[in-house]
Amino acid sequence: MQHLDKPREIPIHQSANRPHLILGGDRELVLFAGLTAACLAFTLASLMGIIIGLIVWLTSVAVLSRMGKADPMLRHAYLRHLQYRPFYLAKGHVRSRCSATPKNWR
Repeated sequence: MQHLDKPREIPIHQSANRPHLILGGDRELVLFAGLTAACLAFTLASLMGIIIGLIVWLTSVAVLSRMGKADPMLRHAYLRHLQYRPFYLAKGHVRSRCSATPKNWR
């Protein structure tokens, strides 16, 4: 009965809790930006189109990596914000009105 005296310890590995980032930005957003830049470059099919696609790619990766450094779960928080927009209107004033519950809410 000695092993029941101390609480059970479960190791939580850091790699299992890290957000999935590519090039410092959200995985889906970086891949979508690369796909958009590649489509732009192939659609224009010229040297100028390739240069514009490369500029779009580098700019979007820079913005997304900065966003990922600030908050890796920012996209998920924004999508949650859109989901709760009818219920919670972010007002910082004491006399702000509360929103009514929508009729289609379950």
